[in-house]
Amino acid sequence: MSPHPRRWWALLVLAAAQFMVIMDTSIIGVALPEMQRDLGFSPGDLQWVFNAYVVAFGGLLLLGGRLSDLFGPRRVFTTGWLILIAGSVVAAAAGTASIEILGRAVQGVGGALIAPAAMTLLMMLFGRNPKELGKAMALYGAAAPAGGTAGVFLGGVIAEYLSWPWVFIVYIPIGLATLAAIGLLPAVEGKRGALDVLGAISVTASLALLVYAIVSADWISATAGAVLLGLFLGTQRMVREPLTPLAIWRVPGLAVSNLAMGLLGAAWIPMWYFLNLYLQQVLGYGAFASGAALLPMTVTIMLFMVAITARLMGRFGVKALIVGGLAVLAAGVAGLALARPDGSFAIDVLPASLVAAVGMSLAYIPAMMSAMSGARPEESGLASGIVNTTYNVGSALGLAVMTAIATAQGATELGNVLKLTDGFHAAFIGAGVVALLGAVLSLVLMRKPTPSPVGAEPARV
Repeated sequence: MSPHPRRWWALLVLAAAQFMVIMDTSIIGVALPEMQRDLGFSPGDLQWVFNAYVVAFGGLLLLGGRLSDLFGPRRVFTTGWLILIAGSVVAAAAGTASIEILGRAVQGVGGALIAPAAMTLLMMLFGRNPKELGKAMALYGAAAPAGGTAGVFLGGVIAEYLSWPWVFIVYIPIGLATLAAIGLLPAVEGKRGALDVLGAISVTASLALLVYAIVSADWISATAGAVLLGLFLGTQRMVREPLTPLAIWRVPGLAVSNLAMGLLGAAWIPMWYFLNLYLQQVLGYGAFASGAALLPMTVTIMLFMVAITARLMGRFGVKALIVGGLAVLAAGVAGLALARPDGSFAIDVLPASLVAAVGMSLAYIPAMMSAMSGARPEESGLASGIVNTTYNVGSALGLAVMTAIATAQGATELGNVLKLTDGFHAAFIGAGVVALLGAVLSLVLMRKPTPSPVGAEPARV
């Protein structure tokens, strides 16, 4: 079969989707204090602006991949964008905290359909030519850190000079432009099979309940979440075509790599969340200044992921980078725990945030590759979906735990910079402990270094 004649234009559409899905998790950060004031979020509930998206996105990623197989990736990709646009409209128009959370959850559902469909389409377009696939993956992969960087900057500009609803309105014209370009993507029919709806519902509801239980110290919710998690595992054993065949966990390195990925998310996302709040609520930065203050960190991540990490992985192997990256992240987050109530960006934020960014950049790609390297070709999509789900689940649970810790130490006392700083310190310390735990467990449990993929160095484009 001849290559798709417009495959590079199609790649642009797919990379734009990856860019937007990742930007959706970063653009809101600097707008959080303004949203808290306007919508009446309590300090403990504010995390749901982030977690509602992450729970829906992480909990439904595997379902999105399965739907892509059954109904065709282009159709699911299109549906995902329609849902993401709808969620953006709801989030932008929200007048209450509950409606805002609903809009963010709907956005997460859209993202969970877009991401796996986009990866399937990319493999269809370039999978027959390893040289072209390397270039395409490099460009597609670069869209993720670029989206995170753009989100931080755009969120600051929008929140400072417009208002927070515009961080969601911006998705509407971009989504419509993407839908207009759908014709560039290959139309592939789905295949017949069963859909594990019960499994998808139970795992997503379980995650939401467990996060809520941590935030609210509600044992009823915790019990219900645990029961639903057990139901999910049970259905995976019984149904003919499960979302997650449990045999996949026999793949060498998969469990340890997912553990590392989950702990990476549980450390990194709380650090990013509370650093935003420290800049604005303690140092008194406006939204634009806060976004600009985070740019050095996000640019560092982009540069390392695109140009440096793959070369180091080829030289030292994934285990060394996972262990070292998590340890460096722990050191950076611990540095932020020394930030003062009357501190400055140059002393209290910049050095530690750059160290943390380097640690994140070193660990993320190797953990992702390690989780997928032992899977058979027909399992690679499932392994990719699992590790992405693990990262998002770790992010949500980590943020819930650190928010509870910060709240107990005074992070709810707006206007009292001493108590706020104490609360944020506690969250940073907790995140640092999680990252260090990840480094230790990876060192002990990852007994055989997983070989780096062939051609780990980034493709020249």
